[in-house]
Amino acid sequence: MQERIRAFVLSTLAEMNYDTDGVTGDTDLGPAGLDLESLALAELSVQVEDEFGIKFDLDELETTALMTLDQFTADVARRVAAGAATAGSAA
Repeated sequence: MQERIRAFVLSTLAEMNYDTDGVTGDTDLGPAGLDLESLALAELSVQVEDEFGIKFDLDELETTALMTLDQFTADVARRVAAGAATAGSAA
């Protein structure tokens, strides 16, 4: 799942005109790496929410900027799994 999320994030960033050449799992999303600003982080979060059926709180964007690509995709995978577990227990 994490690889699928990673591919989606990189594809989305490329569509947002960010250079993803040379991006690794250790690349920071914020100023030390991809340099995504708050608007770009919000856009990425909305795209990920729509694709994977999860939700981010607005106050999480600051934390997201400090994450590496691998940390972000792991967080998304955890949220997807938690949502699936919740949906499964509700059924």
